[in-house]
Amino acid sequence: MSGVVVVGAGIVGSSVTYHLARQGVPVTLLEQGPAPAAGVTGDSFAWIRESGGRWPGGAQDLHEYVRADYRRLESELPHITVRRTGSLSWADTPAAVSQPGPGQFRIGRRDITALEPHLVHPPEQAVHTPSDAGVDPTALSHALVTAACAHGATVLHDTAVTSLQLTNGRVEGVLTSAGPHAATTVVLTAGTNIPELCAPLSADLAMAAAPATLARVAAPPGLVKTIVAGPDFEVREVRDGDLLLVVPHVADTAAAYEQAAQRALQHLKTAFQGSDRCRLLGYRTGRRPMPAHGPVIGYATHDRSVYVAVMHSAITLAPTVGRLVADELVTSRPAPELRRCRPRVL
Repeated sequence: MSGVVVVGAGIVGSSVTYHLARQGVPVTLLEQGPAPAAGVTGDSFAWIRESGGRWPGGAQDLHEYVRADYRRLESELPHITVRRTGSLSWADTPAAVSQPGPGQFRIGRRDITALEPHLVHPPEQAVHTPSDAGVDPTALSHALVTAACAHGATVLHDTAVTSLQLTNGRVEGVLTSAGPHAATTVVLTAGTNIPELCAPLSADLAMAAAPATLARVAAPPGLVKTIVAGPDFEVREVRDGDLLLVVPHVADTAAAYEQAAQRALQHLKTAFQGSDRCRLLGYRTGRRPMPAHGPVIGYATHDRSVYVAVMHSAITLAPTVGRLVADELVTSRPAPELRRCRPRVL
């Protein structure tokens, strides 16, 4: 096969491009921003869950491969770092702590303090998931794109795709701000922009766009040891001395976001000893694509000229999805792991 264009250099598009290029496929990655992960990927909390959480639709069939695919990427891309810290989750009252699932454990205050020694008031009980991890999504996307280029991929930044290029009803490429790009297959990994790009097609790709705000906080290295999800905040250390802090959704105004970010920071300072030196570096709001019934991955046209890949928990699933999508495109054989992820083509 030849002539694949991938639209969107977030974590999914970067992974698909890397896995295609690694198999020797001529592939061009188009990104509207100035660098990979310039959109919602860069705004991700990047919590890699192997257990617990919600796995709607076909996501349930994919998450069992997450650990092996991340281990494989670490061996192929030695500059990426997966922080395997585990996670701690608890609710307002011990009775409200969720029932542990496979690979999870209900632990008491003594064990919680051993895992998070700086917590001022550790809860009576929490759910510990030792296999949970975090990653720097921007660094990972950059590493995937750099490796894809080393395998022969072409990457064009500041190149916004404005529409699909149709000839006699068949998609033959894309139209961009820099001109047309022909392709045998167009792979759309552009998140919430996918429904608009697919409007001329007879595919049902409706999805919600859920806002999420993250704050970056400078902190003493090691202040937070695990991924902590309490009733008042979620926080993790993305790299030494750099925390990611989830900010609750508020009215869509600059003043409201600033106040919410400051409140989240105050919750953090109240919860952790030694947090006096924590300071807010900034915050951003992204719009996460949320397909109603789980990941949507597969051909969006009967003639196989357009392929889509969009999902929630993209950071968790991207290495697995990139591998499976590349295999499907190269071999023309459907991956059984993706059978419940297919878009509805009318």
